[in-house]
Amino acid sequence: MKIRGRNIGRRLQLLGNNIARAKHYHGYGVHSPFVYSLIRKVFMSKTLFEDSGTALYDSLRANGVAERRARQLHNLLPFTEGQSYSINDVEGDISILLSDYPIEQFREAYEAAKEQSLTLVVMQPYLNRERQNAVKTLMTEHLSTVVDNRAYIIFFNNHLPKQYYRL
Repeated sequence: MKIRGRNIGRRLQLLGNNIARAKHYHGYGVHSPFVYSLIRKVFMSKTLFEDSGTALYDSLRANGVAERRARQLHNLLPFTEGQSYSINDVEGDISILLSDYPIEQFREAYEAAKEQSLTLVVMQPYLNRERQNAVKTLMTEHLSTVVDNRAYIIFFNNHLPKQYYRL
């Protein structure tokens, strides 16, 4: 239905998306202790964790990642007890694929991260429809926990059960 040139159906769909995400705001309704801690300690943190250096944060900022998202991903590394990271490559404990990473190589990166039990982060999963569909395909077949934080999606490849959280 259109009123004054605006697509009401699309607006209602976005409203539903925001309501679905709001239920996990600040960790409410999250029944996984790991994901609850992730939200409260990592995503809500206003500062970098002490004694964690700034290498990952500086690398992300140099690659154009927003300050808040760079801080969250930097804090994710010590939170998961990771020691190393990689950007646009699948090495280290956390691998971060930036928005310029080729969509055609998502499957290879995902399989390599799964094989090595690495945490994979895909930045800007909703950048375009092709990227969104590629990430959605990976999420449906992923066997561990997936956290969708709008700006990035985290694929945990560890002991966590199959869960999907939209924050």
